[in-house]
Amino acid sequence: MHIAIAGNIGAGKTSLTELIAKHYGWEAHFEDVIDNPYLDDFYTHMERWSFNLQIYFLKSRFQQLLAFKNSPKNVVQDRTVYEDAHIFAPNLNAMGLMSQRDFKNYYDLFNLMESLVDGPDLLIYLRSSIPNLVNKIHKRGRDYENSISIEYLSRLNERYEAWISTYDQNKMVIIDVDDIDFVDNKDDLKTIISKIDEGLAKIS
Repeated sequence: MHIAIAGNIGAGKTSLTELIAKHYGWEAHFEDVIDNPYLDDFYTHMERWSFNLQIYFLKSRFQQLLAFKNSPKNVVQDRTVYEDAHIFAPNLNAMGLMSQRDFKNYYDLFNLMESLVDGPDLLIYLRSSIPNLVNKIHKRGRDYENSISIEYLSRLNERYEAWISTYDQNKMVIIDVDDIDFVDNKDDLKTIISKIDEGLAKIS
């Protein structure tokens, strides 16, 4: 079983990945932000480093998916390769921060890689408002995220909603995270687990 957590920057993907993995006794796989050699540079100069960063994430997530394909273990993944290809890279291109040439090269590579791996059995989308995202980003205090603009987050949110609207509804659970605290409130986490159990029942 492969569950993936999707959502904008600051939505709570990493925290929920940890909690779900602990609850089910599954293996957690996280987005590579600590050892990522491009992240700091990207937020300092997006146009210069956008292509490098997206290629790094594409490589990293493709490696994860290959590992999932060849493993009998149940896994929970923090962010999907589809978010990079359908949300982040197109957004950078639309904002003039990634050239059309680089974007085409990136997307062609994504399409090739996608043909070789499987998507998640169940996608969990964390829906959040911009004020909530900003609050969470400031609270966790990652230095490289200080320069993220509200415009950038807003554009990403719009693309997330557009992408989710076309996703297979039978393989997805949507969780509105504005008014819940699944980290510190056990009842909120139980509610999410119940929704995930319902989603898993549909595909089993």
